[in-house]
Amino acid sequence: MPPYVAREASKVPFYKTFYEIYRRIVMETIVEWPLLLEKWRFLLFGLVFQYFHGVAARIAHYLHRPGPILHDLGFDLLPELGPEKAWISETVFTFIFTTFVLWTFHPFVFNNKRFYTVYLWYRVLAMLVIAQTMRIVSFLVTQLPGPNYHCREGSAAATLDPPKHISEVLLLNFPYGVIYGCGDLIFSSHMTFALTFVHTYARYGSKTWIKRAAWVLVVVQSLLIVASRKHYTVDVVIAWFVVILLFNYVGRKFYDPELMDRSPLRDQILPMNRKDGRNKDEMQKMVNGNSGYAGGDGRQRTPTNGKILDDERSPKTLEVLVNGSL
Repeated sequence: MPPYVAREASKVPFYKTFYEIYRRIVMETIVEWPLLLEKWRFLLFGLVFQYFHGVAARIAHYLHRPGPILHDLGFDLLPELGPEKAWISETVFTFIFTTFVLWTFHPFVFNNKRFYTVYLWYRVLAMLVIAQTMRIVSFLVTQLPGPNYHCREGSAAATLDPPKHISEVLLLNFPYGVIYGCGDLIFSSHMTFALTFVHTYARYGSKTWIKRAAWVLVVVQSLLIVASRKHYTVDVVIAWFVVILLFNYVGRKFYDPELMDRSPLRDQILPMNRKDGRNKDEMQKMVNGNSGYAGGDGRQRTPTNGKILDDERSPKTLEVLVNGSL
């Protein structure tokens, strides 16, 4: 019996790996580019709306009047972290935000796509715009005394002098004005973002353990926000209600059947320009093999999924194999 000689696993040269990543990025860009041309107006609006949301929060700071902290059950149950540990909740939120953004663009590097990135961000931004509009109305019509340390009575940052020029409002005093804002309480903006991102991954992600970990992390985020006294408990609770209900609404209102279907054949025919004569529903039927349209001859076409179809004009049943042969 010849002796067994162990061999090292073959290593892929670095330049080949780099080329494959580059090729993947180029191919994915070709697929996503027509979608971006179709949705770019709303995507741009959603990004610009983040600035409007910041301006509204700045106005809320001008309207803020510090006062005694309201009684809060969450404050009674959760120990106060103190200003020196306020960074903990911000670190958790930054981790959720960063990992979600990276995940939405991972199909440009890894070949395990389940969604179109443009359509995904279209839905996420639609969700955020609706939620933030409701939030702006909420914190502008009712001003609560801020529980955060820099928003309490005696703090120099609790109130702002009336603006002398419109630029003081529009420029947001970034980043100081964003970090040390007051008055924009109902409901929590951090929770709105975190819950939207976690809901999105729970629906379109593929790793079960990541979904479970994400839900645990967002619960921890909720507790940390209250323990850091950045929001009242009601601000966090309302954010949970609003995001859950809005996510279901947006899922029905802005439904895109292509979002979850990324078979190779669909990547060849989708996305379509809306100016095309045949709409996307017809293309979906053609892919599934149940469309009456097939080059104008009115016959049913062989499906790509290997299902069995009956030809009404023939008494025989056509058994269609995966390779398309009879």
